[in-house]
Amino acid sequence: MSLSTRTIQDVGNVLTSRRECEQEKLTAFFDKWAEDYEKDCNMLDYQGPNLAAALISSNFSGNREAALVLDVACGPGQLPKLMYEMGFRHFVGIDYSQGMLDEAAKTGLYEELKPVKLGAAPLPVQAGTVDVVAMVGALQPDLVPFSVLRELCQVTKPGGLICVTKAQHRTDPQGFTGVVEREFKILEDEGLWHRVDVRTSDQYIRDGSLIGKNDKQDLAFTRGTAYLFRTPLL
Repeated sequence: MSLSTRTIQDVGNVLTSRRECEQEKLTAFFDKWAEDYEKDCNMLDYQGPNLAAALISSNFSGNREAALVLDVACGPGQLPKLMYEMGFRHFVGIDYSQGMLDEAAKTGLYEELKPVKLGAAPLPVQAGTVDVVAMVGALQPDLVPFSVLRELCQVTKPGGLICVTKAQHRTDPQGFTGVVEREFKILEDEGLWHRVDVRTSDQYIRDGSLIGKNDKQDLAFTRGTAYLFRTPLL
């Protein structure tokens, strides 16, 4: 569906389907959504990639043209478009949805795109080879298990950066944000990384659960946070 004909109600229908989607059908769901995913994110004023790119850029002091960036759960490739403008040139993308990988390939920015189900198979990246790892918006209970965070540390070079973003939903009935913070702290206590910076936006993404009840301009924003960690130097 083209951008000119897609409506906010179409986005609402997709998000309703996402909330109701069973775990075993998620890959097929994202394959089907891939073509419209970025357009839908734009309609919801999604700032996750922008927040991550800005946080990484403000804390990266190495050679940007030589740095390898691993985009985990890369989706259609929103992050490299921003980071390329900041001087980064080498990107590898990982996602379980082939539809998303196909869309990411259209950007022409990735040196490699690799299909992998996070948590079910090891990251297909050699240990200690990545300068920057980013995982934008994928740390959700039904998408990426916490065990993947350790893998992110393993593939990152000593002194490399790892950025993880997540939305802070207002309801959050299971206290998932608190669980995430505890997992981050466990890895810090074990010396696998240390927190470098945190950046929060009160306008991370419009609340899609309100679509159908309000016009787009009346949709409240959901808060979101980007966390940046650095792996220890040898």
